[in-house]
Amino acid sequence: MKIINTELLNEVTEKAQENSRLRMNYNFHTSLDSKAQRLLNALEPGTEIPAHRHLNTRETYVLLRGKLKVMFYNDDCELTETMILDPKTGDFGIDIPKGQWHSIEVLETGTVIFEVKDGPYSPLSKDDILCLKSGIMQ
Repeated sequence: MKIINTELLNEVTEKAQENSRLRMNYNFHTSLDSKAQRLLNALEPGTEIPAHRHLNTRETYVLLRGKLKVMFYNDDCELTETMILDPKTGDFGIDIPKGQWHSIEVLETGTVIFEVKDGPYSPLSKDDILCLKSGIMQ
């Protein structure tokens, strides 16, 4: 059993702040082959997450603290919609459909999401990173 509390969020956030990528996962699943990938994802402003998609799974974020902008794109790399997640305004999370191009921008230090995807883990291919296909970089 693992309790998700302020102490754990602070521990993962500290590791994200020390990491050159400005993010850090804390996995609850025990294997990359697990049928459910469940994790905390601590994210700091400035982390770079290109627009991407997951063809074989939905992706769900529940924001535990901080503030996050979620952006959606069409197949032509055009921004189609944005949503701000902020527990202070009552917007706690989002469920992203399979195949939907998306990215996030971290708006507040100490941001942590609880993230769930179907397993097994499947790394993104270059075809799943939106603007690499056309040579446009976000």
